Amino acid sequence: MAAPVRGMAVSSSIGNTTSFQKKTRSKLVSIPGTRPSVQNGQLLVSPGVSSLDYVIGGGLAVGTLLLVEEDRYDSYSRMLLKYFLAEGIVCGHELFLASARDHPDQIMQELPSPILDDVASMKMSEGQSQPNDPDNPDTMKIAWRYQNQPRVQTALASSSRFGHYYDASKTMDPELLQAAKYHSFYQLQETPVTTGLSSLPSPYLALLKSIQTLIQKEGFDGSTPQLRGRNVLRVGLHSLGSVLWGDDVCCKDNSAHCHALSTFLYALRGLLRTSLSVAMMTVPSHLIQSRAVMGRIIRLSDTAIALESFRGSEKETNPLYKDYHGLLYVLQIPRLNCLTSEVPDTKDLAFKLKRKQFTIERLHLPPDLSETVSRVSKADLAAGCASTATGNKHLHF
Repeated sequence: MAAPVRGMAVSSSIGNTTSFQKKTRSKLVSIPGTRPSVQNGQLLVSPGVSSLDYVIGGGLAVGTLLLVEEDRYDSYSRMLLKYFLAEGIVCGHELFLASARDHPDQIMQELPSPILDDVASMKMSEGQSQPNDPDNPDTMKIAWRYQNQPRVQTALASSSRFGHYYDASKTMDPELLQAAKYHSFYQLQETPVTTGLSSLPSPYLALLKSIQTLIQKEGFDGSTPQLRGRNVLRVGLHSLGSVLWGDDVCCKDNSAHCHALSTFLYALRGLLRTSLSVAMMTVPSHLIQSRAVMGRIIRLSDTAIALESFRGSEKETNPLYKDYHGLLYVLQIPRLNCLTSEVPDTKDLAFKLKRKQFTIERLHLPPDLSETVSRVSKADLAAGCASTATGNKHLHF
């Protein structure tokens, strides 16, 4: 059989639809205040602190839970929760805030004010390097081979900005708060729910049902179409595990509700995984007596960080930590759509609250400049040389 003519095959295929199509990426969901992850393609939102975005791998993945272990006085963990909620208001996300100690409306009134006009100036922090001025006589002279080397940068920031900056010294404009779509859950004002066969205490069960009802009613799970386009629900849970939530894990080692919070987190993660929702939860870990219970809580969270405040401790007066207000520990990073997680380049992290900004930086201790180093003093050395020169002392070999 004769071989087919190539020109005839080409001419016969002209005008017909070819079976080869260009491979295109699937269209991602376009929601304000979100971006896809570079590592795993997961949709990310910002917790409101740009340096925290860098620490946890670029942001919070939609459908995940962030655990924040509270500091001893619940000042900085509460501030991170307020940054998380403020970022949701600026991005137009829907909010759900639950609390048992302070009323959610009071927490909303304390949200920091966003800085929308001068974002570029906030990038310049104390840790960023500044160019040397050769004409300035006060400029420190260093060896020529080290002049072009980059300085140590303590501030944590990525190349592309994600999220917004906030002024912690000012509160958010009431007009922005009124325009936000916000749902609250105050445990002291909620009607007790009959638990039945459930092992959850009444406050946890009522909270879980409120979140589930909101997700289904507003269409965050995809069951009903959303009226104003697709949006993200931000869930803020303040101080779960405390006595005010009807949990006794903070009171004794062998508590009757030792599995209550773990069961709640199982159900909560199931709701988050099947919806466009992201949650931040604070837990008073320093009050929980059982380390096994706290270990289960960390493992049931996707991302876990812990805050250690210097307030009221010996480190507050330690000159080594004079530039910081506390330490930050990264306990767990999520593994989503991949085998490994994004490992931070350093584990020595500290945070400080400036007049207007909460930042997380690399912990760099100052050099040891003490004068108590065991060295031979100049006076003793001079006396030894003089006595040897005059012949008063003999040298012993």
